[in-house]
Amino acid sequence: MTDIVIQGIGGRMGHVLCDMIGQREDCRVVAGIDLHDGEQNGIPVVSNPEDLAGRGDVIIDFSSPAAVEHILPYCEAHKMPIVLCTTGMSDELNLKIVQLSRSVPVFKSANMSLGINLLAELCKRASAILGSAYDVEIVEQHHHNKLDAPSGTALMLADAINEENNGAYHYVYDRSSVRAKRDPKEIGISSVRGGSIVGDHEVLFCGPDEVITLKHTAYSRSVFANGAVNAALYLAKKEPGLYNMSDLIAER
Repeated sequence: MTDIVIQGIGGRMGHVLCDMIGQREDCRVVAGIDLHDGEQNGIPVVSNPEDLAGRGDVIIDFSSPAAVEHILPYCEAHKMPIVLCTTGMSDELNLKIVQLSRSVPVFKSANMSLGINLLAELCKRASAILGSAYDVEIVEQHHHNKLDAPSGTALMLADAINEENNGAYHYVYDRSSVRAKRDPKEIGISSVRGGSIVGDHEVLFCGPDEVITLKHTAYSRSVFANGAVNAALYLAKKEPGLYNMSDLIAER
């Protein structure tokens, strides 16, 4: 039995995680971290990680960059593995995460969905085959409460394509201020925010007389929660290091 602590337990994903873990027999939620001390469905919730009193084998984080920065010293001090699902983190914070992974198991992914990670691999393959004759555009759609734009997943997809091309591309997020012909070495990334859209990512390879579209649509947050739980069970048995969804998929 793996004991899980959820940072951001009071948020949407925190509730989904609690419901999902409650239906499993290989893990359980033993505590939560959020803005205020209290209790959620019988689970103790603390605002200060030090008040966890040693509970938990691994932390799942669906919170904010500020909360992530706050939890890292606790993970370092207690050698507590952590699954980081928060996006929109600065380069400085990402560097602190890399430093933490030298002494603590850390799992980090911009998107915990197996399907999205498959999409990233397909994008790499498409780019390798189609080459520079095809312009690349990414359109991502999310609910109106999402704070960061573009999404971390859109950037993950762009990075996958760029990696396949040895970093030849640069990213363009807004064309309204520049009247110029499209640079063939750019990836355009567009964001839509509205309603209750869970997550929709579309990658277009636009070539002469044809467009190839690769797309993933999430209809429920359960796909992200399921991936996070599987990552937590995977990470609880690992040595210090920085792991991602590709590592989990490879082991499975």
